[in-house]
Amino acid sequence: MSPVLALVIVLGLLVLATAVGVVVRRRDGRRRDGGRLRFDATDIPSAALGSRATLVQFSTETCARCPQVRRLLHSYASGDDGLAHIEVDLTHRPDLSARYKVLQTPTTFVIDGSGTVHARFHGVPHRHALTEAVAAV
Repeated sequence: MSPVLALVIVLGLLVLATAVGVVVRRRDGRRRDGGRLRFDATDIPSAALGSRATLVQFSTETCARCPQVRRLLHSYASGDDGLAHIEVDLTHRPDLSARYKVLQTPTTFVIDGSGTVHARFHGVPHRHALTEAVAAV
């Protein structure tokens, strides 16, 4: 193989990896369509949905980042009357992880009053991304 061809291949892979990295970073771990899921409020009987939107956080007892997300979502929801925060502990309800396709914790859904998932965040969501998702509801 010629050195020029090898250099072109390496540069092409570098450009491709950079483009994929930029796209992944811009999405902030979010799927905008929510995966066409619908959250059933009867899964969590004590949960009260918000009048405008609800932030549903899936966590486990061993999750290291879940307390940080819990504090973030609680403070975010407390600043808006039409917004609620619900935490679902998958340690005690592992059936819900399969139903809602939760593969990692923390995972956060932004749902409307009917339970339609409008956005899905994996990991710690950014406040600006939450604001965009709630505004879209």
